[in-house]
Amino acid sequence: MIRFIITLVVIATLAVCGATVKLGKRTFFGHVGAIWKTDEAQDMKKGIEDKAGPAAKKLERGMKAGYREATKDEAGSGSASGSGSGSSR
Repeated sequence: MIRFIITLVVIATLAVCGATVKLGKRTFFGHVGAIWKTDEAQDMKKGIEDKAGPAAKKLERGMKAGYREATKDEAGSGSASGSGSGSSR
C-alpha cells in the first residue's frame, strides 16, 4: 500500500512538473506536442497506420469473434447434450 502511494505521488509530481516547468520556450508537454505536429512525425504516423492497419483490423476481427464465441448462449447446446444423455438411459 505504501509503495502504491509513493508511486502515485511520484507520477503526480512528474505530471505537474511536465505541465508547468518551462524548458526554454515551452513546458515538457509543450515540446512533445510541438514535435508531434511536425511533418516528419505525421509522416511516421501515416506510415505506421499503413503498415500496421491491416494487422490491427485482423486482430480486432479475431478478438470480436473470440468474444462472440466466449459469450455465446450455451442453452442451445446444453439441451442437445441433455437429450442425448437422456436417450442413452
